[in-house]
Amino acid sequence: MAWPENWTPTAAKAAVAFYRSTEFGYHRISAHIDRHRRIPPASWPILPTRGTGSRHQLRTTASAETNRTDILANDTAPEPCQSVAMNHLLILALCFAVAACGGPRASRETVRPAAVAGSTAITPANFRDADPHPAIAGIPRHYPVHGVDLSRFQGNVDWSLARANGVNFAYLKATEGGDGFDPLFRDHWAGATRAGVARGAYHVFYHCRPAIEQARWFIAHVPRDANALPPVLDIEWTPTSPTCRIRRAPAEIRAEVRIFLNALSQHFGQRPLIYTTLDFYHDNDLGKLGSADFWLRSVAAPPSTAYPGQAWRFWQYTSTGLVPGIPVPVDLNAFAGSRQDWSAWLASQRG
Repeated sequence: MAWPENWTPTAAKAAVAFYRSTEFGYHRISAHIDRHRRIPPASWPILPTRGTGSRHQLRTTASAETNRTDILANDTAPEPCQSVAMNHLLILALCFAVAACGGPRASRETVRPAAVAGSTAITPANFRDADPHPAIAGIPRHYPVHGVDLSRFQGNVDWSLARANGVNFAYLKATEGGDGFDPLFRDHWAGATRAGVARGAYHVFYHCRPAIEQARWFIAHVPRDANALPPVLDIEWTPTSPTCRIRRAPAEIRAEVRIFLNALSQHFGQRPLIYTTLDFYHDNDLGKLGSADFWLRSVAAPPSTAYPGQAWRFWQYTSTGLVPGIPVPVDLNAFAGSRQDWSAWLASQRG
């Protein structure tokens, strides 16, 4: 769905602040936990928070292994009954209305109509951020090609509308560990394809399972498509996982990364990318991986400051993006280059 006409950045930010202020929201959002490690009730809106390390998305899964990693060990707040949840929703809706009506309204572009299916033209970003970091204000706009990454918790996406409003590419969560599969991956993949969004798949690494087993799991669930973006390994620390908090030596980490990347490269015929966070990159000297292509997260500084000397392909600059066609906040990313660079890179990936 599109964001309502009266939904301003001020309203969205106020809603996030209100949600965090409630006891229910405190237990679900305020805890600093790694990416996809919270389990919200299905009836509650998903409002991620900004952090300095992980992506802070929300995730559940029906698989055995990822159920183990998804249970939040220190989250002891009881689930509210349906009537309480409804009361919270009504209060939150009131908060939206008050925030939207009060104060000066931020200027923004009108939501653009849905794109023609299959369009491949680069469209400028018509995004907003519910919780922008002042240290990078305006910097992402220096890059002309923007996109998103998402999983099942972004729900059903209107891909044509998102495409028309600047989603030129999308990375979609496919797998995690050796038995986790995102149930909306196929729907997202098909929808992005129909809308002309360049799309690729990513795998979330589980540190307590051999890399080769995880690579085989990913290969078994992601189509080999000559028009797809290169596959991605998402590797981060998992300090709050109840089953796997190990921190192996940097040399071991890099060896596992190479095993995973080599397996995917041989199967897909593309050089995979590595998505990582500031702490994980520096803790494990990932720059020593040499010619690896990087997708770097940095919400409080541009990559040139956060990762000195490291070349990068994509920059994830926020987790609280507001995009027409995507019903909840989403990660926003920029491509490192011009429009011409983007077209040339796509052509090189597609042979």
